[in-house]
Amino acid sequence: MRTDVTTRTGAVVLTALAMVGVGAHAGAPAHVTSLGVAGRSNATPWVAGEGSLVAVAWGASVEGKTDVFVAVSHDSGQTFGAPVQVNTIPGEARLGGELPPRVAVTPGRGSSHPEIVVLWTARGATTAIRTARSRDGGRTFEPPVALQAPDAVGDRGWPSLALDSHGTAHAIWLDHRGLASSKAAGTSRDHRSGAAHDGVAMAQKSGLYYASGTKNPGAERELAKGVCYCCKTALAAGADQTVYAAWRHVYPGNIRDIAFTFSRDGGRSFAGPIRVSEDTWAINGCPDDGPAIAVDPKGQVHLAWPTVVGGPNPEGALFYASTRDGRTFTPRTRIPTLGSARPTHPQIVVGGGGRIVIAWDEALNGQRVAAAREIRPQSGPRAEFGPVIELSPGEPATYPVLAATGSGLVAIWTTGGDASVIKARALSLP
Repeated sequence: MRTDVTTRTGAVVLTALAMVGVGAHAGAPAHVTSLGVAGRSNATPWVAGEGSLVAVAWGASVEGKTDVFVAVSHDSGQTFGAPVQVNTIPGEARLGGELPPRVAVTPGRGSSHPEIVVLWTARGATTAIRTARSRDGGRTFEPPVALQAPDAVGDRGWPSLALDSHGTAHAIWLDHRGLASSKAAGTSRDHRSGAAHDGVAMAQKSGLYYASGTKNPGAERELAKGVCYCCKTALAAGADQTVYAAWRHVYPGNIRDIAFTFSRDGGRSFAGPIRVSEDTWAINGCPDDGPAIAVDPKGQVHLAWPTVVGGPNPEGALFYASTRDGRTFTPRTRIPTLGSARPTHPQIVVGGGGRIVIAWDEALNGQRVAAAREIRPQSGPRAEFGPVIELSPGEPATYPVLAATGSGLVAIWTTGGDASVIKARALSLP
C-alpha cells in the first residue's frame, strides 16, 4: 500500500492506494481513500452525491469535543479535498452512529457549483438541530440556522435531511420536549421511580418533528407522537414535491415497528402514519437501530430496516419492502446477510438504472464487518439479491453509508477505535 498525506489548515487528507478484494462471492480490487482530521478520532460519516461530486460529512473528536467536517470529491470519490469545518461553535456537535451529521447535495441554481447542506445535532442548554448551506461547492458555509423553535425545551436528535429538486431542505427529528415539560410539571415517572415502566405511555411524550426551508426554515411542527427515541430516522425527497419519512414507532405492547408517512405538497401536509410491517418486536427499551429509505426515478419508495425474528431462538434480521402509493407496502423480504446473530445499521440507495443496493454491518469473529449487496425486486411478492460485497476485507468496518454518483456508487464507512478514520471506495455491482 502507498499512502500520500497532505496537510492543509490543520486537517489531513489521506489517499491510500490498496488492492482490496470484495468478498467471497464477487469482486475486483478496489481503490480505497481515507479521510480524517489530524489528531482526532473521525467517525459517524454520511455521504451524498450529485454527478461526479461526492460530499462526505462526519464528526471529528478530541478530548470529548466534536466538530462537524465536510470533504468534497470531484471525481466520484477517488480523491477528496481538505476537510472544512461546518459548525461555528467549537466542540458543540452531539453525534453517534445512529445520529450522524447528514449531508445532501443539489445542483446550484444559477451557478456552476452544486449546493451542499449539512445538518447536525448540537449540545447546549437544550439540544438543537442545526443546518448550514454551502453555495460554492463546499469551500465555505453560511452561518448555521436552528430548525427548532427558540424556546423548545428538552432533548432532541436523530435527525434526517433531504433536498428536493428546488433545493429546499426538508428535515425530521425526534423530539423529547413533551417529556421535559412533564418533568417540569412533576408528572413524569420513569423506570427508576419504582413504578412499572410503561414504554408506550413514555413514548407519547416524544414526537417526530418536521421543518423545511432554504436560508430561513419554515416553522417546525409535530407529525406524530409515540416514537422510539434513539433509533435513526430516514427521509427522502422524490419528484413532484413528494417527501417520504420513516422511523421506529412504539405500538401497544411495547412493539417497536417501523412507521411511514409522506407529503405530496412539499411538506405542507403529511398523510397519517402507517405501519410498514407487523414485525411485533416487543422490547422495553430502544434498539438504537432505525430504518433507511430511498426513492427510484419512477417514484417507488424502497425501505430497509432491522428487527428481531421471534421463535425458540430469536435473532436479528434485516428486511426490505417497497411502496408505490405510500399507503401499502409489499410483504417484507428478509435480506440474506453474513450469518451473525444481529446484522445492523442498514442503509439503502438507488443507483444508475434504478439498481437498489443495501449496506449494513455485523460482528463476525470478534470484528465488525461492513458489506453490501444489490436488491432485485421481482414481479411477485419477493425479491432476489446480488452477490455479497465486503467493503473492507480483513479490516474493521462499521456504519457504512452509500451514495449514487454519475459513474456508479460510493461506499463510506468508519474503522472505529480511538484512532478511527473514514474510508471511501467506489462500489461496482456484478
